Amino acid sequence: MTSPTFPLKKEKKPVWRFLVDELKPRGKWLTPFNIISIPVILVGLAIIVYRFINGIGAVSNVTQEIPWGLWKGFNVITGVAFAGGAYVLTFVVYVMRVQKFHSIVRVTVLNGFLAYVFYAGALVLDLGKPWNIFNPIIGNNFGANSVLFLVAWHFLLYIVAQLIEFSPAIAEWLGARRIHKILSGLTLGAVIFGITLSTLHQSGLGALFLMAKEKIHPLWYSEFIPLLFLVSSVFAGLSMVIFEGSISGRVFSDQITEKDKKNRREIVLSLSRICGFSMFIYLFLQVLVFVHGHRWAYLNSPMGYWFLLEMLGFVVLPMLFFIQSFRASSITWARVAAVITMVGIVLNRLNVSIVAFRWDSAAHYVPSWMEIVVSFTIIFIEIWIFRWIITRMPVLRESPSWAKSNHN
Repeated sequence: MTSPTFPLKKEKKPVWRFLVDELKPRGKWLTPFNIISIPVILVGLAIIVYRFINGIGAVSNVTQEIPWGLWKGFNVITGVAFAGGAYVLTFVVYVMRVQKFHSIVRVTVLNGFLAYVFYAGALVLDLGKPWNIFNPIIGNNFGANSVLFLVAWHFLLYIVAQLIEFSPAIAEWLGARRIHKILSGLTLGAVIFGITLSTLHQSGLGALFLMAKEKIHPLWYSEFIPLLFLVSSVFAGLSMVIFEGSISGRVFSDQITEKDKKNRREIVLSLSRICGFSMFIYLFLQVLVFVHGHRWAYLNSPMGYWFLLEMLGFVVLPMLFFIQSFRASSITWARVAAVITMVGIVLNRLNVSIVAFRWDSAAHYVPSWMEIVVSFTIIFIEIWIFRWIITRMPVLRESPSWAKSNHN
């Protein structure tokens, strides 16, 4: 009995041989990224094994009083914000029909999908009893009216929606024409469903902190945290798109057509305009909350100075840089603004979840070196898989001609 085959190339290969060939490494091994990431990944995997054998207390500094550590604050809450570019761009391309962004929508969806999968993994690591990860999904112990129940289902369903959105690229890689046609027909529905879920859970993550009013510093707590999380996810996600696009444009330059390379400038400037506008809305909301809450008295304190640094240095400054970028048609300004914005998002999410959380407590949380190594391990593995997919699937390069007819 012969093995089944896929019409991948002119000569057909057995499935097992095709998959074995695709798993083989391509390109140079001794790159700076590989030299740095491989040792970190090996140490991180060893720490993860040690964590599951001896419990979270053996590797982490989280406690019953301060349960939100680096894996939640950085890998989950911050990472989800950076994945926001996927729902923004799919809305612009598939709903608003702005086709100039079409060349980057697939790589953005891939970024978002991998981010959600790996940050869900980080959440499993952060649970004292990892097998209880199913509790939020089934509403065990706290019921279906909990915000966590909604966030868990939004998270799970959005991962499925993003997989459907990206699945045509997998079908093109396998040469599965009939499946590709079916999956392409599901794309618009998955996009609309995914956009709805994403807006809900971006704000839902902020809503989790509404129950911690007595624990969060007044400069970071407000009833508008869900809205602030949602708006900030727009410029956080698009800043990641600009940052990732700048790197991918160089690393995977051979896969990008000359036409797409020429359009990159216009795309970056358009994204800068959206970022600048959304950051202005975010700043306006922050000022409104600050003035309405009569929080002037908190400014003349160490936490107040820290708050001003976040607002002026990582919101106002990059907003002005974004404005300057599209006024001067400068990609450099946009890239600088994107990097500063990303640092600002990390700062904001860590402020809300760690720094300003139990800020008046006698004992303050400081992540252990093992938590830091595992955080980088998760990011590095994600980048490795991202690179593997980019070099093999039609993500940045054009789809085959038969797939284009299915889209039409």
